[in-house]
Amino acid sequence: MPDMNRRKMLATLAVAPLAVGVVGQTVGVENKFKVAESTREKLRKRFFPNFELTTHEGKTVHFYDDLIRDKIVVLNFMYVKCEGVCMPVTMNLKKVQKLLGDRVGRDIFMYSITLKPEEDTPQALKRYVRAHKIKPGWTFLTGKPDEINTLRRSLGFKDAKTRLDQDLTNHTGMVKYGNEARQWWAMFPGEANAPWIVECISWMDGTDAQPVIQATQKESKRAESGHRHSKTKKR
Repeated sequence: MPDMNRRKMLATLAVAPLAVGVVGQTVGVENKFKVAESTREKLRKRFFPNFELTTHEGKTVHFYDDLIRDKIVVLNFMYVKCEGVCMPVTMNLKKVQKLLGDRVGRDIFMYSITLKPEEDTPQALKRYVRAHKIKPGWTFLTGKPDEINTLRRSLGFKDAKTRLDQDLTNHTGMVKYGNEARQWWAMFPGEANAPWIVECISWMDGTDAQPVIQATQKESKRAESGHRHSKTKKR
């Protein structure tokens, strides 16, 4: 065999395994993405029902498609005539909104869902927003009673004991936050230190995110004992 032909054959044989490896790697990456998409879809169906809701401005939206998909969100449950912790939580979240500044409504979205949709019409929620001078980027929502109840339980605002679960005040003290695209979810007490809450929310931006406010040492200790971040998928 002439030297030139031999060299060509050896070169071809040397490249072939690399080509196979590249193809195999590409297929593996594609399969990985397919699995990730499938997992995300399963989580959506289980925990994020795409119910139709109405905003305090009278706009019809769908919970998953319009409110949380691909977003960093902060959400809680409340009702207008709540005499418990609702008002302190709302006032504290106002501080959080102020600290986050123009990121609210752009990078981070805040939602409060009424637990009494029979009473809290869009008009009632709008009056609530105006009365407490809540700024844009924070949306209050109402919907069908049975769907609101299902949504509440799906999002983890529930108690195993029926009597406690039926007491609406038991579901107004905590706030859920997360990054839907990354499937990161956690909760914080609604009356926790506002700068610490801002740091928690900013953490959802990812490993490159810089905390907006340095949490106080006292609040950090409280976080360690009563709250845990989790990058794991929703259980």
